Amino acid sequence: MFAKLHCKSLSLSLGLLLVGASAGTWAANTIPAVDAGVAPANQTVHVTLFLKLHNEAALEDYIKQTVTPGSAHYKQFLTTSQFAQQYGATDNDIARIQTFLRKQGLNSEVLPSHLAIRTSGTLGQFSQLFQTSIHDYVARENGRRFYKPISSPQIPSTIADVVDIAVGLSTENIYRPHHVSAPAFATSGTPNAKTRQLSSEGSSGSNGNPTASGIPGQYTVGDVANLYNINPLYQRGVVGRGSIVGIVTLSDFYPSDATTYWSDIGLTTKPNRITQVHVDGGGAIDGGSGETSIAVEQSGGIAPYANIIVYDAPNGGSGYVDAFAQAVSDDVADSLSTSWSMPEFFNFAAWYGGNNNDTTDVGDLRALHKIFLEAAAQGQSLFAASGDSGAYDVNSYFVNAVGYSIPLSVDSPASDPYITAAGGTTVPFSYAFDGGPNESITLESVWGWDYIQNYFSTYLHMGVDEFSVGSGGGVSVYWHTPFYQRLTSGIQRSQPNQAVDFCDLLGRCSTLLNMPSDFAGRNVPDISLNADPETGYIYVSTYDGGLNSGEGGTSFVSAQLNGIAALLRQSSGHRIGFWNPQVYAIQNIFGYGQLSPFHSIRTGDNWFYYGAPQYNLGAGIGSLNVANLDAFLRSEF
Repeated sequence: MFAKLHCKSLSLSLGLLLVGASAGTWAANTIPAVDAGVAPANQTVHVTLFLKLHNEAALEDYIKQTVTPGSAHYKQFLTTSQFAQQYGATDNDIARIQTFLRKQGLNSEVLPSHLAIRTSGTLGQFSQLFQTSIHDYVARENGRRFYKPISSPQIPSTIADVVDIAVGLSTENIYRPHHVSAPAFATSGTPNAKTRQLSSEGSSGSNGNPTASGIPGQYTVGDVANLYNINPLYQRGVVGRGSIVGIVTLSDFYPSDATTYWSDIGLTTKPNRITQVHVDGGGAIDGGSGETSIAVEQSGGIAPYANIIVYDAPNGGSGYVDAFAQAVSDDVADSLSTSWSMPEFFNFAAWYGGNNNDTTDVGDLRALHKIFLEAAAQGQSLFAASGDSGAYDVNSYFVNAVGYSIPLSVDSPASDPYITAAGGTTVPFSYAFDGGPNESITLESVWGWDYIQNYFSTYLHMGVDEFSVGSGGGVSVYWHTPFYQRLTSGIQRSQPNQAVDFCDLLGRCSTLLNMPSDFAGRNVPDISLNADPETGYIYVSTYDGGLNSGEGGTSFVSAQLNGIAALLRQSSGHRIGFWNPQVYAIQNIFGYGQLSPFHSIRTGDNWFYYGAPQYNLGAGIGSLNVANLDAFLRSEF
């Protein structure tokens, strides 16, 4: 079904990329923004200081022990206070920082983990503190206003030995959600025989899950249960009781959307189970509200008796890292998912006018990494969407930014080695577009919409450009290959000749960023589930007009894995902890087969990387058989 691709030019003009359904309207640092002068000095902002960890190598070893059967600290997860005592900043260090901040006229709040100190003050105070001027800017492409320093902020020497990063001095970069709508020209698909077989096998019964629709594009959480063998857990009474799922998001939402969704599909759930925590004033009801609704509906639908905590924050400044830091420091949620992200390299110094080979983190990478280490030590399972732009993650951010190249790239925070990256597949179905003949995808495949593009070219002799919609995947060029991937067959290094080039209208070109070649980096994704909108889902969002169908994206997958984690927590009687070392060990030792927790994804592609009977950069180690995974985890394999 999947024709062999011609490699896309890595300096492909954005002028060609006008039709992709994941296209957005914002691009970071594209056409240079207009400097609107010094930002108002009296503007109040939040800045978070992330502190240096103590004994980080020992912390990583401890995390590994918590998820390795037979280790001295197996499943001995730390409390927040224990983490603070063993790995956070000391009381003396914190007192010294707070004294220093107080002398600058700044108030402060210390997270219980001793991982970060939140401060609030004016831009004038922070400009003086970090020895830089902060200006307002106006983006040429869409008129969005933001502020950022005109030079690299300097951590004051008095506290530089204990403070690692200051987050919140810029609102230039904003994160984006990851869900995609089916193209308008698509007709309704139908499940084929293979889908019905998978659903029957997964349901452990001929009738399947009663909340399932069985209709591609209108799938529910019941269809997820059928496809991935969750029903045996439900039949044992495992519905998430005693578990708490957390959502980290950048938009507020209407909780009634979730209860409407569950009610409309006939799902019985625990009442009054949604709690909202508004971090830094909370997110807005806006275009991302549907994203939050999806996360709550999917995670809470998979685990219908789990409690749900939604941490929402503003999309800008320190909002995203503050929401994660709050959720992890609270240590209430057993698992957390997010579907907001940005390309990993938007954090690199080269992207902000430095040397074009400089991949130093000047963004959120290190701050988030510290938070994820704490979560792993506390036994909280984390999941992040890997993106919906295939192997070229930056594509959806560069739309309308004509003149920029499209390198192979991955999403952050999914690229962090201490979070489970959720990729996407297409499950078997039959389809026809625009009056053309019927075609079928007969095996669960890496999600990539080149199959749609090939269909139009082959049968209708029409050009549509769906590049590069599909499962996010590739090789990090910042994070090194983690220990759990080192023995995994199929792990790759970064490709050569990847760069961000810009050519103006006069044909003058420059290289803004050179990606490291042959870099032994973290491979993403880790686990994949159905994400293709053609075989996608319904969701309810008041902001998006009520009931929506033909929806997909790796947003759905990260939330579904969050719900699955809640089921596994109830079944095992304890937190599951950091997934990746456990699932990679199971796959590496036991492989694929009838009793395996994983289905290998051998076909399809994400526009560069192909499915394979092993780990691959389109679908990771594969999709799940949840009942089998539960059995392995309870047996402590």
